Amino acid sequence: MKKVAIQGYKGCFHEQAARLFYGEIEPLECDTFEDLYKALDAGEADAAVMAIENTVSGGLLHNFELLRTQEKKVKGEVYIQIQQNLMALPGQRLEDIRKVRTHYMAINQTRPWFENNAPWIRLMESEDTAKSARDIAQSGETGVGAVASALAAQLYGLEILAPGIETHKQNFTRFLVIDDNLSVPGDRIDKAVLCFTLPHKPGSLAQILTILSFYEMNLTRIQSLPIPGKQWQYFFYADIKFASLERYRQALQAVRPLLEDMQILGEYPSAL
Repeated sequence: MKKVAIQGYKGCFHEQAARLFYGEIEPLECDTFEDLYKALDAGEADAAVMAIENTVSGGLLHNFELLRTQEKKVKGEVYIQIQQNLMALPGQRLEDIRKVRTHYMAINQTRPWFENNAPWIRLMESEDTAKSARDIAQSGETGVGAVASALAAQLYGLEILAPGIETHKQNFTRFLVIDDNLSVPGDRIDKAVLCFTLPHKPGSLAQILTILSFYEMNLTRIQSLPIPGKQWQYFFYADIKFASLERYRQALQAVRPLLEDMQILGEYPSAL
């Protein structure tokens, strides 16, 4: 069974994404995203799954930097719909719950539901959604709920009092799979993530985009982040989807002379 590093605790959305990609896994809990890479480097994990963007809150900018600075390649991706559920120890009713613990992002995603359906409940921040569920199960504390995934409720023996309480139902997170041992056949590769820098002159980005368009490259995302120590200069992170691997290679050849630097951070089969 593959050991996969996840950011968070067993039952979190990272584990859900890892299971969707690999099937049965042995999750390795990590406190931070940096710890995912440390676990890989130390041989404690075979692979890692890392969130990179969400349809409601946007990109996790720090994780783009990790992709650039760590010597690991992206080998796949997973999209999951984020469904937040109110849960507590079995046998309790919604009226019995006086406070709920969960991660601040889950609070932001569910606050309107509590205001409209359970205004007496006090929302309290915790470090992780799944850990909140685990703490309730371990303490046996009544009158306390958690907001977490259905997987967390299943793992920790909690009862879901209200499913799907998130405000935005079209709430998806994209996760990247980092796995040096995973071999991806070339005929399945139809997506890449690149990081490049440009000469600091007018029209340099427009030139690159024009060439990529000519080669029928579909930019599904582009993100800029400042280059430390260089005023108003940026790293550009681009997700590119393509129908022809040969055309993709030709596109890279065409743009390289116009770039100051380029890193291929991963080439893999897209999940959509």
